[in-house]
Amino acid sequence: MNNEVIITCPVTGAGVKKDKHTNVPVTPEEISDAAIEAAKAGAAIAHLHVRNPDTGQACNDINLYQETVGLLRDKMNHQGIDVVINITAGMGGEFVPDATNPNNGGPGTDMLNPVDRLKHIDLTRPEICTLDCGSLNFSDYAYVSTPNMLREMTALIQKMGVKPEIEAFELGHIWMAKQLMAEGLIDAPPLFQLCLGIPYAAEANGETMLAMRNMLPEGANWGSFGVGPTQMAMAAQSVIFGGHVRVGLEDNLYMERGVLATNGMLVTRAKEIVERMGARILNAEDARKKFNAIKQV
Repeated sequence: MNNEVIITCPVTGAGVKKDKHTNVPVTPEEISDAAIEAAKAGAAIAHLHVRNPDTGQACNDINLYQETVGLLRDKMNHQGIDVVINITAGMGGEFVPDATNPNNGGPGTDMLNPVDRLKHIDLTRPEICTLDCGSLNFSDYAYVSTPNMLREMTALIQKMGVKPEIEAFELGHIWMAKQLMAEGLIDAPPLFQLCLGIPYAAEANGETMLAMRNMLPEGANWGSFGVGPTQMAMAAQSVIFGGHVRVGLEDNLYMERGVLATNGMLVTRAKEIVERMGARILNAEDARKKFNAIKQV
């Protein structure tokens, strides 16, 4: 069991629409406020996406990332609140084959090259950015991240001095990460997030989590999460198996059936569970030291 637990809160994500849940943050102001809310509740790390403020849809606008991170850093300074900033680098991999010509992308396709997938990371220089470490079926589209794309991305992330959080959606992604480590493209100690319950990758259950944990390289830091109603159960399971915790509105909208959550409510619930298990919640500075994540700004 892990007795010193770091909570990450993914405050908005890319998939949930505002009309399904009014508490899902959309604007830079709302997203930065949500990160502060999560930190006050006990999260050491806030994981950020941005959305188009007019449509509520996920987007890759580097100006929105710059505005959101700038607002968050200002609020941290003015309110005396500390949180590690973790920004997605997973956008720009969605491929939906065109119905008449599957060699081309159809509606819903959003493909970027490795440099463009990381422009906002270079601009904002967070402590951590995610790295979706391979391709997979993601609901009704394919997420594409080839080995050579990952080599280029990890080399760029390493040059930036940002810690990659390796998002593993199935066992092959862990194998790919170990290969990147062997090539000197990911520095030790590596940081993994085991992502469970996304259709149609690794299922959210203890057997899957244990199998993935057992394939991690020696000395790896790791956490895990489950989506939807599995969120709190997978949080507890991760701690039991030696990992850290991720809870937030990107992954789950509800406290219980019919009761909509906020990010703060989800973090508070996870903190209560972890502490009742006898573990201690670590703060942002603890997380930086444990994960070797450097604050550049």
